[in-house]
Amino acid sequence: MKNIEALPLNKENFKDLFSLNFLIILVISFPSAIVAEYFKIPLAWMLGPMLAVSIAALNGLKLKMPKLALSMILIILGLYIGNYIDEKLLEQTHKWIGTSAIMFIYILVCIIFVSKYLEKFANYEKKTSFFSAAPGGLGPLVMLAEHEKSDISQVATSHLIRLIVIITAFPFLVDQFANETAIKDEQFNFLDQNHYELIYLVIASVILIFLFDKIKVPAPLLSGTLVASGILQISNVAYYQLPTQSIDFGLLILGASVGCRFAGKTLKEVYSNTKHSIVATLLLVLFSVIAAIAASFIIDKNFFSLLLAYCPGGIYEVAVIAIAFDLDPEFVSFHHIIRLLMILFTVPVIVKILNKENN
Repeated sequence: MKNIEALPLNKENFKDLFSLNFLIILVISFPSAIVAEYFKIPLAWMLGPMLAVSIAALNGLKLKMPKLALSMILIILGLYIGNYIDEKLLEQTHKWIGTSAIMFIYILVCIIFVSKYLEKFANYEKKTSFFSAAPGGLGPLVMLAEHEKSDISQVATSHLIRLIVIITAFPFLVDQFANETAIKDEQFNFLDQNHYELIYLVIASVILIFLFDKIKVPAPLLSGTLVASGILQISNVAYYQLPTQSIDFGLLILGASVGCRFAGKTLKEVYSNTKHSIVATLLLVLFSVIAAIAASFIIDKNFFSLLLAYCPGGIYEVAVIAIAFDLDPEFVSFHHIIRLLMILFTVPVIVKILNKENN
């Protein structure tokens, strides 16, 4: 079968699911999640594996998350968020035009100010500083950086350290200052549902994932599943509520996946980028707080939902946090997809202008 980047259904990737590498990741992840939960750490099933696998990877273990495992978890995530999509939600999306406009301004401000900081104080090359300063979109930005012959290691490490800081700190922030608490197991027997409808949802999702991947829609695994869920649920063709326990395993895989990204990196390499990456992260968070405050004047939403919508983290990781604390997952996901689209159009234009100036 032809390998599709978003959903790699081939023999090699199926073999990875039953490899010693994946077994080691699970052996590290499950105990660390249980320990984190025992100590009542917010989002324990994500933070525990993320930190444990990061440490293991930085100490020389060559761990790599199987693409198919991550893809399946992201589809489950999309289906879970899809439960929130209905006619009422669509009726209010026009109200998000203003918050999307704020997102565009937020991205420009982040790129301009944070890139200047990285260029002046961290001695990043100009184009590398732009790729490193963008608030999100690690995968696409690394590919763009490689195309522009920029320092991929600096770009990747900057975004990874930022991701670690964001998804570690935000759950504690919500846990301490917000009224929301992590979702609890609902008294709902999902076995009583029509399971054929889950099959319809999965088939429709896979079709749209392939289509969105082909036409280069950002985050096809999430956006394809969300659109499929929305169409089938609004048309009353299929609806399926996944158990909240499925989110725990999703958290574990996502957390471990973040940790695996440090494989092949040295402690020295990470340490040399840490200080400036943390400062850059704090600047990005400051701008996201300002954006959230501005958005609060034009839309009636929980402030932490707004803050998460502008949070400079990974789209899938942030979506999981939104689900875990019930912070308008559909609103947050929509804005992160919009943000990714804006970044993919904005950063190449800036780099193209820079290339013209240098010629």
